[in-house]
Amino acid sequence: MEELIRKIKGIINLSLEAEEHLHSISKEKTIPKGSVLIREGQTVNKIYFVTDGCLRSYCIDKNGKEHTLQFAIKDWWISDYIAIHNNESAILTVECLKESTVIEFNAEELDETFSFFPEYEPFQRYILERHVVSLHKRILNQLQLTATERYNLFLEEYPDIESYTRNYHIASYLGITQESLSRIRVEKARK
Repeated sequence: MEELIRKIKGIINLSLEAEEHLHSISKEKTIPKGSVLIREGQTVNKIYFVTDGCLRSYCIDKNGKEHTLQFAIKDWWISDYIAIHNNESAILTVECLKESTVIEFNAEELDETFSFFPEYEPFQRYILERHVVSLHKRILNQLQLTATERYNLFLEEYPDIESYTRNYHIASYLGITQESLSRIRVEKARK
């Protein structure tokens, strides 16, 4: 929790009362590898801040194929925001790819925090802007870059992730087949 507080204080001035409130509505948890935090179809009311480890959110299409939407590593937030915002069942599954430490928040309590303590507004805006920028970059990369370029960029953004993810996780994130990913890796090794 102290890491999150430091991160917040790096962006905004935080009163002791606001800090204590954040502590009171959060739970630090260690999540074992393979655990599912959110499952498609369930009610979603939790948001997670990752302090260590790696989680993945994905959906399954009508043909049973997985599509990785997000990898959440240190200092990233993860949940099914569509389900929370629209008050509907989860369309995503969030799983733990390696043992991870997260700070868990009840989405409603966290939302109320922004009303009780308006000083959090700039931090919330920062997080939302960071998330939107990340999604826009990802969409533009899918549209403009080759599969090899996307893979190289992925390795820059997530340098250690290959040691604890499966090939199909990475391939589905990049929007390519596992066979294409293997070819890209072989070509990269030759260079």
